[in-house]
Amino acid sequence: MRNLYYVAIEGTIGVGKTSLAKLISERLGAKLVLEEFQDNPFLADFYEDPERHAFQTQLWFLLQRFQQQQDLRQIDMFQNLVITDYMFVKDRLFASLNLNEKEMSLYDSVANMMERNVIGPDLVIFLQADTETLMRNISRRGRDFEKNMSEDYIDALNQVYNEYFFRYQDTPLVIINTNNIDFVNNKGDLDEVINYIRQPATGTKFFNPTTGL
Repeated sequence: MRNLYYVAIEGTIGVGKTSLAKLISERLGAKLVLEEFQDNPFLADFYEDPERHAFQTQLWFLLQRFQQQQDLRQIDMFQNLVITDYMFVKDRLFASLNLNEKEMSLYDSVANMMERNVIGPDLVIFLQADTETLMRNISRRGRDFEKNMSEDYIDALNQVYNEYFFRYQDTPLVIINTNNIDFVNNKGDLDEVINYIRQPATGTKFFNPTTGL
């Protein structure tokens, strides 16, 4: 990964973005930048009453992630490999699902100004899983604010992510099917994932361990 300086890992809630980002940063000695979702004071209320609290929740995330991106600009990208567990566009994907038309119009006005000053990653890793796997992962980790998260919401979010990355062409992209691997508890699976993403990346590559690709 000597030609990469900024790698972003993305995927739907429960797919393992943060876990993989931590494992890769430990293995490769990279600087780790994680989204600070747990600090959002509106998040628990959003899962209780999404329609009422969606706009505040999204706006907080947008501002917080923009601040992180500005901090990222201060890193000497030629001396450090940086791993993040999100892309800045992530918030727009959630907003498109959670906000009504008027709210989305206002959100877009703010987000468009911010995006001009955001650094793009050199490589994006999209972790993919079916909704059943995501719900199982969410239940297993047992976060209090996620206890009211519905399968319909996760399924809709999963579709938004899949559609976005189906059309994504901004940077090299590695899509990893995680349905049948466990890179957290199985060292062999982690080795396989890291070996794959360390290969030179151009265009879009698909990694599906069940088919030996």
